Amino acid sequence: MTSMGRIDTTADRRLAARAPLTPGPAAAEVRVLVRPLATVIKALEPEWLALAANAAEPNAFAEHWFVSASLRTLARGRDIRLIEVRRGDRLIGLQLVETHKGYARLPVKIVQNWAHDQMFLGTPLVAAGEELAFWSVVLETLDEADWAPGLLHLRGLTEDGSVHRGLLAARQSVTVHREVRAFLESELSPEAYYEQAVRPKKRKEIRRLQNRLAELGPVQASALEQTAEFDSWCSTYLSLEKAGWKGEAGSTLAGSAETEAFFRETLRAAWAAKRLQFLRLDVGETCIAMLVNFLTPPGSFSFKTVFDESYARFSPGVLIQLENLKILGNPAITWMDSCAAEDHPMIDSLWTERRNIVRVSVPLKGARRRAVYALCTGLERLSAAVKGGRKP
Repeated sequence: MTSMGRIDTTADRRLAARAPLTPGPAAAEVRVLVRPLATVIKALEPEWLALAANAAEPNAFAEHWFVSASLRTLARGRDIRLIEVRRGDRLIGLQLVETHKGYARLPVKIVQNWAHDQMFLGTPLVAAGEELAFWSVVLETLDEADWAPGLLHLRGLTEDGSVHRGLLAARQSVTVHREVRAFLESELSPEAYYEQAVRPKKRKEIRRLQNRLAELGPVQASALEQTAEFDSWCSTYLSLEKAGWKGEAGSTLAGSAETEAFFRETLRAAWAAKRLQFLRLDVGETCIAMLVNFLTPPGSFSFKTVFDESYARFSPGVLIQLENLKILGNPAITWMDSCAAEDHPMIDSLWTERRNIVRVSVPLKGARRRAVYALCTGLERLSAAVKGGRKP
């Protein structure tokens, strides 16, 4: 395969990610609106899409199509507020929040960014260059809001990303949890990356598995290209998941009407928004693995994967990830977040880069709130010490 050109160099991107924060143009006043999400999400769609296209940090899980599908399927009974930040008439940032009772086993009420179990990043969409202004007015708004108790707890931020650094510049905060997950970012071609990332002995074993699999029939990898096939691909994915260990554990997406609807509606919305990459690996007429990616240039997210466990001896999950390395040849995409758990045995062995994802607790003004903040973060530190003296 011929390596396709990239947008810029890895070194340039890393320097840019740590450049000093600079405020946006100060000619227009920055103002805030706080409204129930359900009442404004449709009207804000055009501006929301424009913000996502110019965000300091891409996040598929904060884009309009994903949030809309989540709101329709997984948000029943949730009082979700949308904090909308504007510079003049221009939308420069959006943050979804809700009040929540409970923090580190304490029965206290807090404000936190809204998320559910199928969201794997919590970074809000913020216009590039407006990170400090965004957080400054969001925190001032929460300071003054009588509905905002305790502290602000933010889950799933990219550590040292510009949005995280904008928050730290706006107010001193505490990182209370950190996880490290696999990340793909390289200027190498897919073939060259594979050779440098995977040791020769393992590559030899993978070749052996590929050859054995090919003895069962033609092996073909493909991507969804026709809308007419969309529903059948979703059904195949859900059937593979149901037939595996998640089916036995009762934790499949098809295990409830809400999560199945979420899966189908989210992928359909991503497809309509041209954000979906749906891959599959077939042997003859049998699908043995599938992978769902969300493409949010210049980034991307590996959302869901499944394989036929009756073919486990051929490592179909690894084989479809080898196909996934072809994303390195896409000139519009410079990185992919695995969305995987820390120390994932499969993806960690194929991708060499890592990304730190953190939870951050932020104090709000007021004596009672400060007391809650001190109690909660103190308990977090104590818990970390008890678990082995690890610092967050």
